[in-house]
Amino acid sequence: MAIKLSSLTISNKIIKWVNLTSSISSLSCANTIPLSSETDMIKSHQTTDYEAKIQSLRRNLSPDHLIRVLDNINDLSSAFKIFKWVSIQKRFQHTADTYCKMILKLGLAGNVEEMEGLCQNMVKERYPNVREALISLVFSFVNHYRVNGAMRVLVNMNSGGFKLSVDVFNVVLGAIVEEKRGFADFVFVYKEMVKAGIVPNVDTLNYLLEVLFETNRIESALDQFRRMHKKGCCPNSRTFEIVIKGLIANSRVDDSVSILGEMFDLGIQLELSFYTCIIPMLCRENKLEEAIRLFKMMRALDLMPDELTYEELINCLCENLRLDDANDILEEMIVIGLTPTDDVFVDIVRGLCEVGKFDESVNFLEDKCGYVTSPHNALLECCCNAGKFFLAKCILEKMADRKIADCDSWNIPIRWLCENEEIRKAYELLGRMVVSSVVPDCATYSALVLGKCKFCNYEDALRVFRQVSAQSLVLDSISYSKLVEGLCQVKKITEAVEVFCCMSKNGCSLSSSSFNILIYGLCVMRKVDKAIRLRSWAYSSGTSYTTSTSTKIMLGLVKLQRAKDLLVVLAQMLVEGCALDAEAYCILIQSMSEQNKLKDCALFFNMMVKAGLVPDRETMLSLLHGLADGSQLHLVSSGINKLVSDSEVLDSSMYNILINGLWKEGLTSEASYLLDLMLEKGWVPDATTHGLLVGSSVGEEIDSRRFAFDSSSFPDSVSDILAEGLGNT
Repeated sequence: MAIKLSSLTISNKIIKWVNLTSSISSLSCANTIPLSSETDMIKSHQTTDYEAKIQSLRRNLSPDHLIRVLDNINDLSSAFKIFKWVSIQKRFQHTADTYCKMILKLGLAGNVEEMEGLCQNMVKERYPNVREALISLVFSFVNHYRVNGAMRVLVNMNSGGFKLSVDVFNVVLGAIVEEKRGFADFVFVYKEMVKAGIVPNVDTLNYLLEVLFETNRIESALDQFRRMHKKGCCPNSRTFEIVIKGLIANSRVDDSVSILGEMFDLGIQLELSFYTCIIPMLCRENKLEEAIRLFKMMRALDLMPDELTYEELINCLCENLRLDDANDILEEMIVIGLTPTDDVFVDIVRGLCEVGKFDESVNFLEDKCGYVTSPHNALLECCCNAGKFFLAKCILEKMADRKIADCDSWNIPIRWLCENEEIRKAYELLGRMVVSSVVPDCATYSALVLGKCKFCNYEDALRVFRQVSAQSLVLDSISYSKLVEGLCQVKKITEAVEVFCCMSKNGCSLSSSSFNILIYGLCVMRKVDKAIRLRSWAYSSGTSYTTSTSTKIMLGLVKLQRAKDLLVVLAQMLVEGCALDAEAYCILIQSMSEQNKLKDCALFFNMMVKAGLVPDRETMLSLLHGLADGSQLHLVSSGINKLVSDSEVLDSSMYNILINGLWKEGLTSEASYLLDLMLEKGWVPDATTHGLLVGSSVGEEIDSRRFAFDSSSFPDSVSDILAEGLGNT
């Protein structure tokens, strides 16, 4: 199927140069001539300049002078008019260079239609050196990131029968890949290449592989890679770079390692770009052995790694606790004159601490970066996490003396003290922090709030929170959650709501467990409407909640005897894709039962059992009594059948209710089946059930087939129930 580009549609109107009076008003120019009255002065200046250029050309009408004139004209419309004017002068003959100059101006301005008209005429006239001139146009457009213009020139050259080399096509294909213009443009130019009878080389196929990977055509790319030999091309360093990079970028790491093994077997001579591209990618995927092998090959060829290659390799070595190797590579990096980033030192410090070499970490910092803050902060954090607070304190004091302690440096030990209920020492350290002219920030106050919550001093924690809010500062989510939980524990629900509202406005989310505690506290205070509003707010602000959250609201509504509002909450849960749990179903069933909505009871019960959930005994008795009194037990026959098969929830009293009720409803076979199961369990029927046993031929073979569930018995559906509930709110 032919691939067409609308932007490459060739105009069927070739500009005729013999008619000076032809209108140019239809020309689409990037520098459009202004039409408003405010631009009259500009138009007058352009007209005067145009006339001056014409007079200049009258005196010296030559191709070289025309090119100089066109170079000095900024107004594209005037330049085009001058080009047309000289075209009808009998004593003037255009050259390939004059055409190239005008075509380039039009193309760079985005006037591709006019540009293509001139290009067609240039091809038709066959001026001397026209082939070379057109090729130079292709290169010029590519260099100026006007690939569309280069493609049009290429198409016209191809249609004009000019012989082009594969290198010219590769220049355009490479530009398409570099500018990420997509697969369609690439295929268009590739087809032009095929039309010209040009055989692709390895560079062409490399560009093809690159565009296939970029457009997620992974299998096609691998297929083309495998078929390169059939096209007479051998994969080179760039080929393997593209393939391995593309596979890793598309999470095909194992496949990339397999291709890398093939490359090793072939003994491909690799270029510097391969090493600097692939080694960091392998390190990020923790393919350390492959990365080290490539690094050694690179150094054996005296190729110089860049900073990123060193840094990623050191990071990977540290993650794998190969700290001596990491230090050796760091030394090499420094010797060759590269400056490691702070992250390199941080990686080595964390690695040393992870293996318990804290003293070596201290010596390492003294030796390599005694006045760099972030590696010292990393050591502070590691010391605190390992419970080595005294060492952390000594390091902090040394940092303060050297004037390299920032706010994070103080926050790390303060946070640790607060988390370990050493709030007094934390305040002492805070005092030294302020004396050192370091201003506490959000992390500082978050630690203090957390520390006070650890001591159950929620009043003070709330006071700190309000001070922070007054300064428009924001605590972290952990501190907010602990404060909300603590305030709920001491029954300060209103204050807990205040904290939640503040944090939500600041884009902080509350943990689902803390949010559930808050919702429960509101429901206990009978502030269910507030709980419902907070739930909606949580949904829009990113605070996650569970089915338990909605269940607590449902319980609150039931206690307020607002049973119909349960359906509103149910509707919200279904819209948000929140699955109902057993407790939610039990609440709905009992509520419907109290309202004597027997069909709704049956509907929720059957849904519950179908979901693999089992009601509690209280709910089950309420359901069975209600359905039995209304002679509607047949509505739950399929659900009962599943419960009998899969669980032991039914006791003897429930069997008696079911047997008597089903018998009264005329379902004697089902009643007899349950009676038989009851006797098998060794349970004694009550007097009424015993009467059925005596007065019936229970000795007959009982049909133990599953109860059929008559869906026609359920004219109501969940949507009908929700519509009823929502209609009354």
